[in-house]
Amino acid sequence: MPEPGPSPAQSCLADAMALVGARTRLTHSESDGDTPSDFVPRSREEGDAVVGPTAPALERILRGPSGLGTAGLYLTRREGPPTPGEPEAPADGTPVPGLYHHPVTQPDPVRVEEVSRRIKRWAVDEVQAYPPEWEDQFDGFSVGRYMVACHPDAPTVDQLMIATRLMVAENVLDDCYCEDHGGSPVGLGSRLLLAHTALDPLLTTQEYEHPWAESLRSDAPRRAYRSAMAYFVQQATPSQADRYRHDMARLHLGYLAEAAWSEADHVPEVWEYLAMRQFNNFRPCPTITDTIGGYELPADLHAQPDMQRVIALASNATTIVNDLYSYTKELDSPGRHLNLPVVIAEREGLPDRDGYLKAVEIHNDLMHTFEAEAATLAAACPVPSVLRFLRGVAVWVDGNHYWHQSNTYRYSLPDFW
Repeated sequence: MPEPGPSPAQSCLADAMALVGARTRLTHSESDGDTPSDFVPRSREEGDAVVGPTAPALERILRGPSGLGTAGLYLTRREGPPTPGEPEAPADGTPVPGLYHHPVTQPDPVRVEEVSRRIKRWAVDEVQAYPPEWEDQFDGFSVGRYMVACHPDAPTVDQLMIATRLMVAENVLDDCYCEDHGGSPVGLGSRLLLAHTALDPLLTTQEYEHPWAESLRSDAPRRAYRSAMAYFVQQATPSQADRYRHDMARLHLGYLAEAAWSEADHVPEVWEYLAMRQFNNFRPCPTITDTIGGYELPADLHAQPDMQRVIALASNATTIVNDLYSYTKELDSPGRHLNLPVVIAEREGLPDRDGYLKAVEIHNDLMHTFEAEAATLAAACPVPSVLRFLRGVAVWVDGNHYWHQSNTYRYSLPDFW
């Protein structure tokens, strides 16, 4: 019997790896001028994602996919001046000067209002995550506007609510276990482990299952995790749910590293901080963009190294956006908060302003690399679900920046300009 040939997905992955290898060789050796048209060189100048003619692959990413359910992915304008009839970018807030980003149009106000209404009812009444004295902070979080901006292709409000509950649950845990509302590095590992069982259920004997189940209702983070995950698995495929659990474990590992540094009063090296931020970042959010969009990026395509690299780069860049916009908020909070500008300034002996500006440069470099890698992958693997997923991640990146820029309740910029 002949050996079975490679599947279309396997062939696609092999082609992707070959193209990435060819691009790497071109990057590190002299070219004779026959650079492939899909090679996307990276710019080091602010505001320019690509040097020279725009590659077809990048154009595909910027245009987005076509087909049922993808119209919302065109709400984000990623380059160039507005065309006639196109809404202007929102004026709310001031972007970090010099930060490479793509303005977005205002998210659908009808959806924002409905998601905001539903999520407050869930958070306050259904899982009792926020007591009355935190209500102004919950409203100021503006999570409805956040999620509508990040997932414009969600077919329904119900699907938007999946992402919104998960985002609120993650924020509740961060506040209560790590940050503003009683958080502490002491004993954090135990609290995170037990909360993680709300996402990845404990399999034990009947004698001990009941006390574990009762524990899931014992505090706000576990109640929120348990409920949000229950809604999520109703819409997600098993592979989508498992990938989310994996990325949440990554997130919790990053929390533990930061907690260890806090307990030891240690400021990490810049590269160590960036390693922590590759785990303690937004990755669980863009990785579920297909679930919220009502489709699935197959597990073998999601897990391939180039796709994981693109997701990681996007998540790293968006997390540095958080460091930059929350800089003054964290400086005004009790204790020392580690963020990229603070770590750069202390470890490299720079004034605060120079540390901040260098963090902006690091973000821009990551963004250019993310877009170049995404374009290369799109050229190598032009499967419709891959193209839509890559576009969805790019839209999530833009929506995340929009929320940080426009959320003047939470954030203000330092006086460095």
